[in-house]
Amino acid sequence: MALFDLPLDQLRNYRPALPQPEDFDQFWEKTLAEAREYDLDARFAPVDLALTSVEVHDVTFAGFGGHPVKAWLILPAGLTGPVPAVVEYIGYGGGRGLPHMHLLWAAAGFAHFVMDTRGQGSAGWAEGVTPDPVGSGPAHPGFMTRGIEDPHDYYYRRLYTDAVRAVEAARAHPLVDAARVAATGVSQGGGLTLAVGGLVPDLAAIAPDVPFLCDFPRAATLTDRQPYREIGQYLKARRGDEEQVFRTLSYFDGVHFAARGTAPALFSAALEDQTCPPSTVYAAFNSYGSRGGAGASVEKAIELYSFNDHEGGGPYQQAVQLGWLPGKLRS
Repeated sequence: MALFDLPLDQLRNYRPALPQPEDFDQFWEKTLAEAREYDLDARFAPVDLALTSVEVHDVTFAGFGGHPVKAWLILPAGLTGPVPAVVEYIGYGGGRGLPHMHLLWAAAGFAHFVMDTRGQGSAGWAEGVTPDPVGSGPAHPGFMTRGIEDPHDYYYRRLYTDAVRAVEAARAHPLVDAARVAATGVSQGGGLTLAVGGLVPDLAAIAPDVPFLCDFPRAATLTDRQPYREIGQYLKARRGDEEQVFRTLSYFDGVHFAARGTAPALFSAALEDQTCPPSTVYAAFNSYGSRGGAGASVEKAIELYSFNDHEGGGPYQQAVQLGWLPGKLRS
């Protein structure tokens, strides 16, 4: 696929005027306060695997509604004191998979907390084991329209809350330095990273990679790829519901969370990405840190992959992160 989105000079200045609910901050403050009424109950069960350079823990913690959420905590072997941590979120359709799929950050000397994704993990590439016990009204197959009639019922309200609680669970382990925690993820994981960056004020850094869940109005009308296409397929059957659907989505748009970000941030985008179009990524990047006012100076950078689709930089972006993130976590 050749280039299909805005020219690069326009991407660098693309700042859509997205509607933001007046009660956006109150909505999320109340959502997280309700979640914290449940004991976090973070439990770490050692797993005996043939991995001599790391120690693996099977984690359970209370996410949205107190529902149990699974995760892996992977630590460098033989730690004698706390180390910084990287919390990772998984792409659309995937789950936490198996521990040996997640050795990069432990090999770099960090604790690595990999959150499972409620209800996902049956897409054929990474198993998930966390159910989503909350039902919804009529929805298109997938997760994008589950509960979309009302922001309080929307699937991603539960998942974003889980993601915030995952940071709290990682910080609860005695071998994690709670003051030095970063968040990262690819695609859906990148969207969750942006949400956490806007909701958790004291992260050391974030690294959203080709992030999903940004600039919903443009994404839903620009690309016909899934998962964004689920929104159009839903509205194809429910004519006239556009206003309510996009009002719900406005509570979950990564652009609004990016505006509230304060931690140093390393983004990536791919110019041939039809799954998460580059303009939607740049909408979040250009907005990042803007809510702090004209005097704010938030560190941010973006890596660009000109001839790549949604695979983005892949291992090349991991190499960039390996050169950037340790400086934020060890400073």
